[in-house]
Amino acid sequence: MINRSERETMLRTAPLTGLIFKMALPCMVSFLITSIYNLADTYFVSSLGTQATAAVSVNASLDMLIMMLGSFIAVGCGSLIARLIGAGDKEKASSVLSTGLFTSLITGSAVLVFGLVFMRPLVRLLGATDTCEAYSIQYATYVLLVAPFMTGSFVFNQCLRAEGSAMLSMIGMGFGGVLNCVLDPIFIFTLGLGVKGASMATAISKFVSFCILLYPYASQRSLLKLSRSLVHYDMRTVTDVISVGSSALFRTALSIVASIILNNLAGEISDSVLASIGVTNKVMMFPFGILLGYGQGVQPVTGFNWGAGDYKRVRDSYKIGSRIALIGAIAMSAIIIVFAKPLMGLFTETDADMLEIGALAIRLQCIAMPIHAWIMVINMFCVGMGRAKEALILATSRQGSCFLPIVYPMYYFLGSVGLASVQAAADVLALCLGFPIIKKMLRLVDETEARVKAENKK
Repeated sequence: MINRSERETMLRTAPLTGLIFKMALPCMVSFLITSIYNLADTYFVSSLGTQATAAVSVNASLDMLIMMLGSFIAVGCGSLIARLIGAGDKEKASSVLSTGLFTSLITGSAVLVFGLVFMRPLVRLLGATDTCEAYSIQYATYVLLVAPFMTGSFVFNQCLRAEGSAMLSMIGMGFGGVLNCVLDPIFIFTLGLGVKGASMATAISKFVSFCILLYPYASQRSLLKLSRSLVHYDMRTVTDVISVGSSALFRTALSIVASIILNNLAGEISDSVLASIGVTNKVMMFPFGILLGYGQGVQPVTGFNWGAGDYKRVRDSYKIGSRIALIGAIAMSAIIIVFAKPLMGLFTETDADMLEIGALAIRLQCIAMPIHAWIMVINMFCVGMGRAKEALILATSRQGSCFLPIVYPMYYFLGSVGLASVQAAADVLALCLGFPIIKKMLRLVDETEARVKAENKK
């Protein structure tokens, strides 16, 4: 663990290729482990039958709902904190952290109460069918109980990365993921709890992650301070956090809407198609988590140097980040395409429809993955600079503006094949937004640098 002054020096002066990778690696590992334990639930539950697998797939939307609310606060706070640290205002950054955590805990508690009161309508809305409703309720119950700790973990995660402590973030999320993989078979099989056991294992793991992420602040080993006395709401800060965080809010909200639409359309065909779409999403969390982790390594580097006024490093953070993300996406895609069918075979041995539709969806999303990687880096670049509008446009493209207009026509004309293809088609359409936005951002950096130089000469 490096000390506080070394973290600031690292963000300001370290070579960017190594710095971005150093900041990104813990995030990537964290997302990878998170993907493993999300997939572990599906893998172990799949032995209970297609309906149980479908139920876990349906409840992925509940996880995303909690993620949406936590990330909304966390991303906005993380971006502002990185800029404040870059500008040397640690006291204000500590206030943003404390206020963000308090708000996230209240928000998670509201989800907990609402979800338990309206449990059955909730799981039906998420896409549960008559045959998997009971399993869906079992799984949702324990996830809701830890909703406050999940939203709080997102804030800790982002803020630790913003101050250059990405390794601590990785430890917190990673340990919870490993614990979940250990507890799943014990609760599901040894204790005979089935789907309920998978949910209990997940809930315990999420709570443990929260406690680990709290430790650096409770022990005062972080760059920032966490205190109830620092909780303060002022209009300028709230507006900044909401505007930047709205990109994460709407991105996840549209992911939930897209997931609900896909679940309901797939459920109209069969539980096999519903399960195949859910498993595909869990499998693709591996490469997409790595890409998102890398993008979140770019974000604090961009944000710190934008706040510090080092515009060359801001430009270079995008150039280096996008180049490495594209290379990584191409390599991962090539490997996953080859093993698409064996991967789906891990989750079913007898359901041919689930196997074929799932393998097709995986391969098509892999073909479009380099585009997704590039858009992700641009999105995080915009977040780092505090450009809420542009970040929002890109964040909502994949499962919003580029997805929603085509999902029903593709389902109507192509059926299950259309549902398997729609996400890849939306990724390709996102190119129409990525090109003009990155040109605008780089032009803004150049213009800001020129203005600052002119003012300094006066």
